[in-house]
Amino acid sequence: MTRTEYPWLLPSALADHERPGHPGRPRRTVRDWVVDITLFLCAAAFGTAALSAIEADPTTPDGVVLADSLIGAAACCGLWVRRRWPVAVAVTLTVVSLVEPVAAGAMLIGLFSLAVHRPFKPVAFIGAGALVVAPLQPMLRPDPETSFVASAIIGVLLILLVLSWGMVVRSRRQLVVTLRERAHRAETEAALRAEQAQRLAREAIAREMHDVLAHRLTLLSVHAGALEFRPDAPPAEVGRAAGVIRDSAHEALQDLREIIGVLRAPGEGDEGNRPQPTLVTLDALIDESRSAGMEVTLDNSVADPARAPAATGRTVYRIAQEALTNARKHAPGAPVGVTVAGGPGDGLTIEVGNPAPAEPFEPVPGSGQGLIGLTERASLAGGSLDHGPRPDGGFTVRARLPWPA
Repeated sequence: MTRTEYPWLLPSALADHERPGHPGRPRRTVRDWVVDITLFLCAAAFGTAALSAIEADPTTPDGVVLADSLIGAAACCGLWVRRRWPVAVAVTLTVVSLVEPVAAGAMLIGLFSLAVHRPFKPVAFIGAGALVVAPLQPMLRPDPETSFVASAIIGVLLILLVLSWGMVVRSRRQLVVTLRERAHRAETEAALRAEQAQRLAREAIAREMHDVLAHRLTLLSVHAGALEFRPDAPPAEVGRAAGVIRDSAHEALQDLREIIGVLRAPGEGDEGNRPQPTLVTLDALIDESRSAGMEVTLDNSVADPARAPAATGRTVYRIAQEALTNARKHAPGAPVGVTVAGGPGDGLTIEVGNPAPAEPFEPVPGSGQGLIGLTERASLAGGSLDHGPRPDGGFTVRARLPWPA
């Protein structure tokens, strides 16, 4: 959460300071010390003025003046603990001010602190008691220079003023705390959104790398395996297999460079990027698989593949690529059938299936996450994907994708 540049200008209730060894108890800031000293001096000045008026009355005994002086000083000193015990200080000063005019100033400050640091219910209860005390004090200790009515009205108005002022200050502080909490929640949510966006980006890149590189690497594995198990193959066949391995390795490097380019800054390394695959390039994918020795049959009944939406065509291409890769891994030598149908308004349907392999084979290791990625890719494109074994021991992948009219 963002902190203020000058926390010492804030009240302790808003500043993020705590007294060491006393968790939960705010430490006075510089602003609090200035306010406390100022209010102490104001209460002392008010009490001094009241004491001067009492001394000016020749009928007041010296003992009463001394008692008023001591009680007034104690009332002013009690203000230093009003932040910790606002209720106790406000109640005590209210009771004392009933018979001690010199404590009236400290009582008003205590009521103000009570309204700032406590909710409305205790403030209303103690404030009502202070309003009752306001007319009683001039009755018990009348001021010879001021009438009873004027003293009572001034006392009531001052109490209402300090209580209202204190509640306004409390409301503003609560508003600041609420806004600070909202800002903290907004920062937290923004961080979570950024983290989620990064995670989604990493997943997209990982899925793209799996779809692209798995196809190329299985081609390398198939041809390298053929060279390993047929060292006596004719030189022409060995050369053709080596050429396919070289081309596949080159294509894998190109695809990897293209994917890594996504991680770069915009405009960096874009000049070497190749066009993304679409439905039109599906024939090239089939030809590439056939050149690797696979028996692939393509039935493409889409009248105009170029009109297919780019995202939908790319999804169809990736589904076919992953399905052919899986067939090459788990059913080598088995014929594979690829069927693509659909059109605008009807959507696109792609089905890739193969029977069980006729001969034993050494399985190619894999992560097993390809079909999960295909299902997610189809879902993100607004379609669906089903896959599973066939009764003859083969496997089928079928997807349906939208194609708006």
